[in-house]
Amino acid sequence: MELFGTAGIRGDVVERVTPELALEVGRAAGQDGEEFVLGYDGRITSPALADALAAGLASAGVAVVRVGAVPTPTLAWASRERRGAMITASHNPPHDNGIKLFVDGQEYDGEAERRISQRIDAGLAPTEWGRWGDTTPVEPLAEYRRAVAAYAGDYGSDPSDLTVAVDSGNGMSGVATPQVLRELGANVRAVEANVDGYFPARESKPTAETLSKFRSFVADTAVDVGIGHDGDSDRIVVVDSDGAIVHEDTILAILGEHYTRASAADDPVVVTTPNASGRVDERVSAAGGRVERVHLGALHEGIARVRADANEGTAVVFAGEPWKHIHPVFGGWIDGVVSAAVLTRLFAAESLADRRAVVPERPYRKVSVDCPDAAKADAMETLTESLPAAYPEAGVSTEYGVRLSFEDGSWTLVRPSGTEPYVRVYAESDDVDALVEGVVETVADAVAAQSEG
Repeated sequence: MELFGTAGIRGDVVERVTPELALEVGRAAGQDGEEFVLGYDGRITSPALADALAAGLASAGVAVVRVGAVPTPTLAWASRERRGAMITASHNPPHDNGIKLFVDGQEYDGEAERRISQRIDAGLAPTEWGRWGDTTPVEPLAEYRRAVAAYAGDYGSDPSDLTVAVDSGNGMSGVATPQVLRELGANVRAVEANVDGYFPARESKPTAETLSKFRSFVADTAVDVGIGHDGDSDRIVVVDSDGAIVHEDTILAILGEHYTRASAADDPVVVTTPNASGRVDERVSAAGGRVERVHLGALHEGIARVRADANEGTAVVFAGEPWKHIHPVFGGWIDGVVSAAVLTRLFAAESLADRRAVVPERPYRKVSVDCPDAAKADAMETLTESLPAAYPEAGVSTEYGVRLSFEDGSWTLVRPSGTEPYVRVYAESDDVDALVEGVVETVADAVAAQSEG
């Protein structure tokens, strides 16, 4: 069984993420450090899994700092200069749970996760009984909230005239985002802010559909901006005063431009993913910065790569993929609470509508083309030649799939799904339907050629 996915370990608590697995992960992770901070989200199964993980860590000789039920960004913040473990399945359904591991505030990279998997496969016995670790309770949430408010206070303006609605969806943001925004001075309307592991209000993943009731609330009341979170508060969705979802790439463009303009670096860099819109590049470039891309789920790896290649004037000022943002000056983890705080102050200084007006929002589409897993590699190899040949006027990047960029700002990306039998096609263009039609036809031909072979 492949243990780690793109965001830690996740799965059903009966079949996959069991207490037995949590014990094994704890004992394996305990080989990496002398102290771990351990937290969990509001799911019904989280306290028991945290107990099992704590037992594994302690039996490996590790001192365990228990922080209780907190947002994942709070756990990441508390793991600075040490290691951390979070029991959460983020936006998955309530019968799922998961485990994320951190070092100095950053999620474990692929190499560290492989190390944990190998230890579990090999099997580990507890350390000698006299060396088992102690457990200490700590409550970092209030200090984290103060730190977020202090950080966001350096940007934008006083939001005392701004009304912000926050839909926590019974997730952990209910103990963080409304409190931070109130500390900043905003008028806050908190919705479904009680933590409930059954997620009775809506599904944990914030989407246009799951936020429909909230969107109506925003449109029907005197609210300037709405914010929706997932179960553990790393994701954020923004709703305008009319109740419409603001496209995730527009928010990336707004934050990328803001951080680029605010930076004193000679070479400010924004890290994003290949499926992110060209509107991000346009606004960051207008602010005097540049964009670097890394594959989905690996923002921290992209930050590390830019820093490794940096000159004296280079600084990563922001990193983001759809609805997931890293604010490097504050810390190296994905943090929806910080995003909510910074955006609130930015929209107080200049309205969401005005900031959005300068962002080019071309039509966007995403299409999935059926492709057996066994045919993906060969199909993509074919597409590295056939797609550029079909669009010779386009700039080509093949680092993360095949990405074609056109002079008018249009672009398309073709990449294999890592979890399902599809090749994904993303496109953004004033004539997006025509672009998608042509690209999908080329992809289908490549897949068919492999299937016939």
